[in-house]
This record gives sequence, structure tokens and C-alpha cells, in this order.
Amino acid sequence: MHRVPPQVLIVAHGQPGDPAPQQQAIEALAARIHVPGAQVRGATLAMPGALDRADDETLIYPLFMATGWFTRSELPRRLALAGAAQARILPPFGSDPGLPALCLAQVAGAAEAQGWRLAETHVLVAAHGSGRSRAPSEAARQIAASLAPHAAAATCGFIEEAPHIAEAARGLPAQAICLPLFATQADHVTDDLPAALSQAGFQGLLLPPVGLAPEVPAMIARAIGRAL
Repeated sequence: MHRVPPQVLIVAHGQPGDPAPQQQAIEALAARIHVPGAQVRGATLAMPGALDRADDETLIYPLFMATGWFTRSELPRRLALAGAAQARILPPFGSDPGLPALCLAQVAGAAEAQGWRLAETHVLVAAHGSGRSRAPSEAARQIAASLAPHAAAATCGFIEEAPHIAEAARGLPAQAICLPLFATQADHVTDDLPAALSQAGFQGLLLPPVGLAPEVPAMIARAIGRAL
């Protein structure tokens, strides 16, 4: 009897105003996630019909930075509308136990490339935050707390709550690294974050979002493998 390989769907938020580029990006990421015996595909909430490929047997991996409103409420609601109400939703990317070490590796590597000692470098963790849930900001603060022993200081700034990024970045030394705690490179990372840093007069180093780190596909594959 032919056994159908398990289907895994990597789900990101996407860009509602222009859904195609982020849909293509999540599909490209899914193609780099190799889980033996499984079919891994990508979808965004913003792309109409993208969740229709899921069914009740699909394993859902949320490419989100926290277990908040989107993962607890909106994603299950959207899956139910797509006919996949019983699909199993895994903990999101931001909950991966390997994420603190990945963040440390990113800032340590960046500091070394600049010729800086990380112990003398300020790290600013830039994150989304939320007006409706404490989970996103708490997840960012936990990452900052994990980085603090290795850096001169580690603080947070947010897009959607205080302290906002411009406020958090104002007055930081030039020997500073901003780590964007975002899973994808959408408008918040390409537009809002640089604008806020510019407004603050930030002269440090801005890294790519942590979700674009080359280690991420293997990290997600390990999480999926454990779930299967």
C-alpha cells in the first residue's frame, strides 16, 4: 500500500497589501527545509487561497516570533475556514529552544566582523510588539535577557508598543548592534525599522532579520522532525 508522505505547511503572516513577494519568499524557504519523508510547502495568511492546500492531516509550522494572538486565534480560525480545523499547529519559530543561541551567534559574528568586543557592544533587540498581547514583547525581552550577559547591555525597542524603536535607539553608542527579531523581511524590516533608527540618529550596525539566518532552515527541519 502506497503511503502518502506527511504534509508540512510553513505559515508566515505575509504582506496584505502586496502578498506575492512574501508568498514567494516563504515558498523559497520551504524548499530549503529538508525533512526525510515529508513534503514541506509554504503559505502566508495574506495570500488568498494559500491555506487551502492544508487538510486535517497537515502539520503547521508557524513562522511567527511568539505564541500570541495570530498563532492562538487567527491561524486556527483561518485553518478552519480552509477545511483544516484539525491540523496540528506546532510551537512557533520564536519558541524554538535554539533561538537564543542563534541570536547570540548572529550578534557575536557581527561584532567580530567589525573588530568589536561583544562585551563592550550594546545590543538593541528590535521587535514587533503588540497592542493586544504581551507575548510578543515578552519573547523579545527573553532574547535580550539571554544576550545581556555577553554584551555591554541588551535592550528592546518595538514597532507597536513602548518603548518604540526610535526611543530605545536614541542615545546609543556607535558601537551598537541592532538585531531585528523578525521572521521575514517584510515592510516592518525594510521600511519601519530603518526609519525609526534614522529618526533616533542610530550610528550602529543593523543586522538582517534573524529569520533570514542561514541556520534557520535546518533549525525548522529539526523542529518538524521532532514533531513527526
